[in-house]
Amino acid sequence: MMEKRIIGAAALLLGSATAALAQSSCEGLTPDALGLTDVRFTDVASVPAGEESPVAQCRIRAVTAERTGTDGKDYALNFELALPADWNGDYVHQFNGGNDGEVKPALGGLAGEAGFGTVTPLARGYAVVSSDAGHDGKAAANADAGLAGGARFGLDFEARQMYGYKAVATLDPIARKMVEGFYGKEIGHSYGVGCSNGGRHAMVAAARMPDAFDGLLIGAPGYRLPAAALQHAVDVQAFTAVTGDLATAFSREDLSLVANGIRKACDALDGLEDGLVMNTQACNSSFDLATLQCTAGQNSQCLSPEQVGALKTSFAGTADGGTPYYSAFPWDTGIEGGGWRFWKLESPIPPWGKKPIIAVMGASSLAQVFTTPPTEINGSPDDLETFLKDFDLEKNAGAINATSEAYPESAMEVMAPPGHENPELAEFRDNGGKMILFHGVSDPVFSANDTGTWYSKLDANNGGKADGIAKYYPVPGMTHCRGGPATDSFDLFGELVDWVKQGDAPEAVLASARADNKEVPEALKGATRPLCPAPSTAQYVSGDTKSAASFECR
Repeated sequence: MMEKRIIGAAALLLGSATAALAQSSCEGLTPDALGLTDVRFTDVASVPAGEESPVAQCRIRAVTAERTGTDGKDYALNFELALPADWNGDYVHQFNGGNDGEVKPALGGLAGEAGFGTVTPLARGYAVVSSDAGHDGKAAANADAGLAGGARFGLDFEARQMYGYKAVATLDPIARKMVEGFYGKEIGHSYGVGCSNGGRHAMVAAARMPDAFDGLLIGAPGYRLPAAALQHAVDVQAFTAVTGDLATAFSREDLSLVANGIRKACDALDGLEDGLVMNTQACNSSFDLATLQCTAGQNSQCLSPEQVGALKTSFAGTADGGTPYYSAFPWDTGIEGGGWRFWKLESPIPPWGKKPIIAVMGASSLAQVFTTPPTEINGSPDDLETFLKDFDLEKNAGAINATSEAYPESAMEVMAPPGHENPELAEFRDNGGKMILFHGVSDPVFSANDTGTWYSKLDANNGGKADGIAKYYPVPGMTHCRGGPATDSFDLFGELVDWVKQGDAPEAVLASARADNKEVPEALKGATRPLCPAPSTAQYVSGDTKSAASFECR
């Protein structure tokens, strides 16, 4: 017994010495020193706490999976690993958003995203990895593609696979080996975090890598990205029909009219008329868009029949009242927010021709990544918008499920979590995994209804006990990942960690209205509310109207 203790103590001392040596020699660290093969370091640097990093760290930038694609272009999986000097023993895989294609700083969360309060995982001492998901969105070889260049990787099937699911599966064991080799000891707990496409990455990981992560924080998950891309065509066609131009289909005043109509019908449903609609479930049966349509002789403070029709089509997800191509959307006050307009109607970006995100990034992704066969599209703003205007939904929507010899998995198979139609997550559950999902009810691109439907199915398939492995928090008023007239500052990552480590399942979570959020009514700056797990909502009871303590989740 004494001999084992001596050996164990020696091993601990050796491990500590190895870690200390590695950290002190960060500048000269090599792949060989960490036992890596097929990995190339491009930059290794000791970064002090400051503007570049919230804490002192050894930052490694590296590349793996280098290859030449079927399109003759070079591909690789680039990544950044942040190794904090004061490591807490745990690890975070940061899943990024959009089309990926860029290595975002490895902080554990993207700037401007909700879910972390004001402190990133790196600042809390976690080792963090971030990647470009296997392609360079600004590759010189795609320069002639203009705004479509960031999605041109979709012409190469393996690049699609890397973007869909292989990048995480390839990088995760490499990053873990680097962390454990650097510090000289095993990782304690591991987490995956992301919003938007990053939330999709996390849901895919739960299904494809059920034993990889102890906890997953999943924001606004675009887990059915190809189907959501069809919604871009629904929106562009419906909104363009109003005036012939996306940007003028609805003025800011028009959308504020809708938001105010929602407040009038729904603000009191949570027991307090304060400008924040908390009971968004009841609101969707209380608000009737038709009440805002102009009557005979009325030409102001109302919507035209064409505008009402366009909004109904967009929020139903289809023009004919049938099954949505993607999902229906809930009515919520964030429709007047800048984020909603940026996605749906117009942007302030001159190189985009001031087109909205769906008509630039959305169009190029639908054309080149999410349909089979892909369409190599020109990258001018007008060409991209025209692609969506002319996209025959009835004839071509099935292209997201199509395969070919060159693309043996459909876009939906590549992008969506296996089993998403009827989720159970048995392996993730049985491995003790926990996940927290959150979604802005006013999200203009991925529907909170879609996430809610997925969660309901998960609950049914787990005997009504899905809250033992997953909690879902709809965020009233919030748009995509953050913003909108909402209490959009909350620390769900901390709640996830407590759940994983202590077994404390979260319930009501404190959420605050940021002072710098211009879309929150001035009187409510700094106000707090309970963020409630579905299906409960925040209900005012009594007391200070700016305090979460005056509300209950019911």
